[in-house]
Amino acid sequence: MASSLRLRQSLRFSTAFAARSLLNMRFNRSNLIHTGRKTFGVQYAELEAAKERSTALEDPGTIAKLQMYALYKQATEGPCNIPMPSDAHDFMGRAKWQAWSSVGNISQNEAQKEYIDLINGLVGTEAPVKTEEAVGEASVFKDIKVTKGDNVFTILLNRPAKKNANSLLMYNEIIQALDQASKDDSVTVTVITGAGDYYSSGLDLDIFMNIQPKDIPMMAGKGRELLKQYVAAYVDFPKPLVAAVNGPAMGLAATTLGLCDAVYASDTAMFHWPFTDLGISLEGASSYVFPKIMGYAKANEVLLFNKKLTAHEACERGLVTEVFPHDNFQKEVQAKVNYIAQLPPKSVMESKKLIRDQEREKLHTAHEKEAELLEERWQSEEFLHSTISFFAKKAVN
Repeated sequence: MASSLRLRQSLRFSTAFAARSLLNMRFNRSNLIHTGRKTFGVQYAELEAAKERSTALEDPGTIAKLQMYALYKQATEGPCNIPMPSDAHDFMGRAKWQAWSSVGNISQNEAQKEYIDLINGLVGTEAPVKTEEAVGEASVFKDIKVTKGDNVFTILLNRPAKKNANSLLMYNEIIQALDQASKDDSVTVTVITGAGDYYSSGLDLDIFMNIQPKDIPMMAGKGRELLKQYVAAYVDFPKPLVAAVNGPAMGLAATTLGLCDAVYASDTAMFHWPFTDLGISLEGASSYVFPKIMGYAKANEVLLFNKKLTAHEACERGLVTEVFPHDNFQKEVQAKVNYIAQLPPKSVMESKKLIRDQEREKLHTAHEKEAELLEERWQSEEFLHSTISFFAKKAVN
């Protein structure tokens, strides 16, 4: 589909423009409804049926939404026949104009076919992903599931359709769950793991696609405070905290592993910290913890230069405690956790306190400085540009 390829390429190479356009539009269905003058080609009935199906899509993503709009306009009205909006603050209008113009001069019949193919592809790949149900004590959370039994408190990151990307709600729920576990006398050890194939793909960048320009400073400030609370919950957690990394771990989900007491990884896990790729800076006290664990040269390789690590490489560098074959991962981790759960709880807590107290002040200082810098980076042109580049690359690939 040549025109779809041309559209994706145009979006990819127009990220400087898109950074100002896309970041400032609100992607709800009402403002990306692809309306236009009706045509009566041979595929018109199929076109309208595809348009109707598109409204049921959960969230096809930023680039797909622009492709849908542009191809529908081309199919119903032909090549873009309106000037670019003159108002520089009309971000939505300019982005949609750019997308429609990028389709070029393909015929309306061809655009109809490509639109139908696009919707069919999106609908076909949107098979429902089952979230995990809580077992035992009922969970009151939405983006995580909490279970408790046999002295073990388990926090399951439960957004498998989003690769367990961290929503703002998920951050708050994890803070709340860790607080519950810390105060529950029946809990000896807490485990964090992910539903589905991922541990976590990191921060859900769609968060930034719904922020108006005037709200960015306020949201950055709120983000700084939430990040400080979130990392502090790990630093000050008084009981053994185990990460069971069942698949890829990225961003803050991967940096906070350095604050856990044991990290067990499936051999399918991959670790990635793409901070400078995204134009932001370090988080999770990683500026202090990672050089201490890995040494400066190895820490710089992953934190500054975005090197991905396999589970075995992460183990060699001291971030991961032990790696297990994926087929036996759950069984092996359960055995480790069961052993910890039967240890004398007070003895373990007091011993952990001795260890953590040696570093507690330094950890808090590090993550608070990181949060302050991140507040600035979230408002930077580099971050806006890099975020759109991220979405464009995903669309092309």
